[in-house]
Amino acid sequence: MIKVISFRVRGRVQGVGFRYSAKCRAEDLSLTGWIQNRPDGDVQGCASGHVNRIEAFGDWLWEGPTYANVTHVQIDEIDDDPVQSSPFAVFEIRR
Repeated sequence: MIKVISFRVRGRVQGVGFRYSAKCRAEDLSLTGWIQNRPDGDVQGCASGHVNRIEAFGDWLWEGPTYANVTHVQIDEIDDDPVQSSPFAVFEIRR
């Protein structure tokens, strides 16, 4: 089953390669979606993929890359009745 989530990560997550590392992890898990920096210092995004892989990605968001210091992760499911195909073509870094 496909699951689509939105996420927001707080802590030291900008300037440490978080977006690039998240993109690599998402691609390793065959997820699609996007990630971007927020003006307040957080990182936000959306991800779509098989429910087990989304859960693994959610666990990774708490870790992040080596120099990140994640203090909070908020994950919200976008659809109560998920579609069977991804609404995104790739996982991209947005500016």
